[in-house]
Amino acid sequence: MQLHISPSLRHVTFSPVKGVRDSIKVKFLSRRRVSYRMVFYGLLIATFILRFVFVLTAMDTIEGQMECSSLGCIGKRLGPRLLGRRPEPTKVLEEINGILEKGNIQKMLGGEEPPQSLEEFISEIKGHKLDTKTFAFRLKSMVNHLEQKARAAKIQEYLYRHVASNAIPKQLHCLALRLAHEHSVNAAARRPLPDPKRVPSLIDPSYHHYVLASDNVLAASTVVASLASNALRPGRVVVHVITDRKTRAPMHAWFALHPPGEAAVEVKPLHRFEWLARGRVPVMEAMERDEGVPSRGFRGGSAAEIVARADERAVVVAAKLQALSPKYNSVMNHIRIHLPEVEKSDALHLFPSLNKVVFLDDDIVVQADLSPLWDIDLHGKVNGAVETCRGGDKFVMSKRLRSYLNFSHPLISKNFDPNECAWAYGMNVFDLEVWRRTNISQTYHHWLHKNLESQLSLWQLGTLPPALIAFHGQVHVIDPYWHMLGLGYQDNTSVSAAEEAAVVHFNGRGKPWLDIAFPQLKPLWTKYVNYSDRFIKRCKIKAS
Repeated sequence: MQLHISPSLRHVTFSPVKGVRDSIKVKFLSRRRVSYRMVFYGLLIATFILRFVFVLTAMDTIEGQMECSSLGCIGKRLGPRLLGRRPEPTKVLEEINGILEKGNIQKMLGGEEPPQSLEEFISEIKGHKLDTKTFAFRLKSMVNHLEQKARAAKIQEYLYRHVASNAIPKQLHCLALRLAHEHSVNAAARRPLPDPKRVPSLIDPSYHHYVLASDNVLAASTVVASLASNALRPGRVVVHVITDRKTRAPMHAWFALHPPGEAAVEVKPLHRFEWLARGRVPVMEAMERDEGVPSRGFRGGSAAEIVARADERAVVVAAKLQALSPKYNSVMNHIRIHLPEVEKSDALHLFPSLNKVVFLDDDIVVQADLSPLWDIDLHGKVNGAVETCRGGDKFVMSKRLRSYLNFSHPLISKNFDPNECAWAYGMNVFDLEVWRRTNISQTYHHWLHKNLESQLSLWQLGTLPPALIAFHGQVHVIDPYWHMLGLGYQDNTSVSAAEEAAVVHFNGRGKPWLDIAFPQLKPLWTKYVNYSDRFIKRCKIKAS
């Protein structure tokens, strides 16, 4: 038997046997205007819509959205209304949020100890049937307690790093003593620097001149080694190492016994410059005045006072501890402001005949040829530097003037914009010829005096804040490739990213020659230290 249904669903034909013509035809009549076809397709569409609403409702419920306006909320919004009821807000969550946002936890708990850990809190929940209010109180008390413990641990770490970074490792002290002894007994350690035939290059502006101020022999030697080994034309490289009286002999002995290939090196002792006498250098007056200034206000006080303050974030405490570093009270740290110094009354000057120099800190490592820096057009500006307010690393590259200057002081707030971008010291291209036509050095000294008059409250100690003021409007921004910062105070920088920079800077407490250096970043520096050298070995200086 065969069954045939017409497309309109109104005729049904039965054929008893295939090939037999007899058939039974049944006709259905309907007085309604709506056809069965429309009903059939209507059911199909309704089924699809219900399935779609069900899926969206399930997804929205799983995601836990309370308020939404997207298509995914159709089921959640329409479902209750189709059933004749309106959705009610989650009162439990509202009550918990209200408790978490306001209220004094200590007063709420009445002196009761908060849960010491998440495990203790979960155990407490399982052992007692807590109401919503008690649950929220206990939760917030536990979170506050854990936050206080984390802050205390972080500040303790910063304090330990502060102490470790300001101490002189016995290995470095040993190196300086052995080199000083070598200078006194070995004529080779006292030979002239550079070689007499290279002396004319010291004042020849056609060479690439680098200036390095340091009292750390190991650090200075690493900078020079990395610079010379990566230079495409090392014979055009001239390094001027400025150091103090106590380090002059060890520094001279090192470079006399370890000449950096074709590069020329000279050691300039500060004590031979007459214009560094007291009264001509305001920073020396500032150093003396600093000892008598009360430890309070913007500078934060002593290390003990800074750590004891419970209302400051750990990162602020770290910055104030950093400002207490003895290096900020060193003439060596301020010497760069005297680079263009030219005075006929003195027997010796710094660089009276040079037009352009690159200044390097002793905690940097050079990883590429720096000769292209001499081809950068500074467009009439004095200082070529990398900005520190733009970049992928928001922790390192987020420094503006408000990060360094005290804008609560009227003298600062009325003269500068707190949102203006700061720039980096450590690898700077200085056009000395243009510098000599400006009043940058005078401005620097003027603001040092202003800071003295205000009881050192315009900025925390350091050379960058007064330099930000003195070089204001005289900075040409260079590509960040030339200077990567922050390797001494954070370990977010990947080794692969650091290896792509021309210069990496270990600014911060984690200097690469200290045990507190970040272990994954330290090899960038140690690769330029010759650990087989007899002085290095005798002082037990090791890579790790």
